[in-house]
Amino acid sequence: MADDAKAEGGLVFHPMDQFIVKPLLGDGPVGMFTITNVTFWMALAVICIALLLVMGTRGRALVPSRIQSVAELAYGFIYKMVEDVAGKDGLKYFPYVMTLFMFIVFSNFLGLLPLAFTPTSHIAVTAVLAMAVFIAVTVIGFVKNGAGFLSLFWISSAPLALRPILAIIEAISYFVRPVSHSIRLAGNMMAGHAVIKVFAAFAAIAAISPLSIVAITAIYALEVMVSFIQAYVFAILTCVYLKDALHPHH
Repeated sequence: MADDAKAEGGLVFHPMDQFIVKPLLGDGPVGMFTITNVTFWMALAVICIALLLVMGTRGRALVPSRIQSVAELAYGFIYKMVEDVAGKDGLKYFPYVMTLFMFIVFSNFLGLLPLAFTPTSHIAVTAVLAMAVFIAVTVIGFVKNGAGFLSLFWISSAPLALRPILAIIEAISYFVRPVSHSIRLAGNMMAGHAVIKVFAAFAAIAAISPLSIVAITAIYALEVMVSFIQAYVFAILTCVYLKDALHPHH
């Protein structure tokens, strides 16, 4: 089909090709220890985070440099979010939430570069992040509260006859958390990049090229905002789940 379309001079594009996992060097199958485009861009995100935080805090000048200002702004923003949502008890888990937010936001932003790959557009990546949060929150809940953590599912303020039904609903919603947590991030990142690719393909047609370029610019600006918002949503939901683990009583 694609070869026939090319031969006829038609427009052929595959907006989902940008999400294919490939070996970083050469061709061939992807094995367990193969360095792929996914692992490369995840490693690059980690390096960028380390450079920002190390370089930003190395001098610690009274009048901060630009990189120090960005590092301090990120630190203060996440610290305030954890404190407001999870409470003072949640601040001991601030480094974990900060790490999650920084990794996701850098992965999202790096994915907007030309020829880049967005690791967070893959459910395999976001599912690992979401399951890590789910397991950590569950373990913290039982360690802190013992069997009392199960009171999270027992809504004592509801009428007694409805409590068993609501407990089942609460249990189902609790175990669905990692699914919604991961799909929300991966779906939003994949959808935005696919739309950009579609409009970029239409830019080759002279008649609609100006409109396509305007659309790409608008969607790209939207994607910059979405990249930050999705990292924020993932982090704040983590704080909400952490609050439930620390204070499960309704």
